[in-house]
Amino acid sequence: MRYCADRHAFGRFVHGRRHVSIQARLMDDLKQALRDRDETRKGAIRMALAAIKNARVAKNADLTDQDVVVVLSKAVKQRRDAMAQFDAAGRMDLVAGESAEIEILQAYLPRMLSEDEIVDMARTAIAETGASSPKQMGVVMRVMMAQVRGRADGTQVSSIVRNLLVESAS
Repeated sequence: MRYCADRHAFGRFVHGRRHVSIQARLMDDLKQALRDRDETRKGAIRMALAAIKNARVAKNADLTDQDVVVVLSKAVKQRRDAMAQFDAAGRMDLVAGESAEIEILQAYLPRMLSEDEIVDMARTAIAETGASSPKQMGVVMRVMMAQVRGRADGTQVSSIVRNLLVESAS
């Protein structure tokens, strides 16, 4: 077990028994990408670190791993949106680049929830809140997003909740 003096490790023990922060993993992987001359990986990780730094400046405090997951999830969502636009424009070379960056960033995110898991959580949230119509969707979404933050796409969660509420209303 060795203590890491790297400013990005935030005083945690690295490669030992303790947790290594996502930011520390990103820094280690950036160094490795530089050594390997992997331009795609290097670019994706630098973009992620820049987004994390911007979020840290905006928050005016160090970010927790959960905050970093939210930042990386937003970056993946932006890449997916860009990929859809490039696909519509017929730019398959740019689609491939965005897809590669998404794969790199997803390695730092927790496992995404399956649709079945989201449906089960939504049913539980609807039962907890007592919602019975689509008009009460906001109440259910507040509960749901607190539970799935960083592990599911908000639009997917929203459509599942809406469908369940429409079914229960009819």
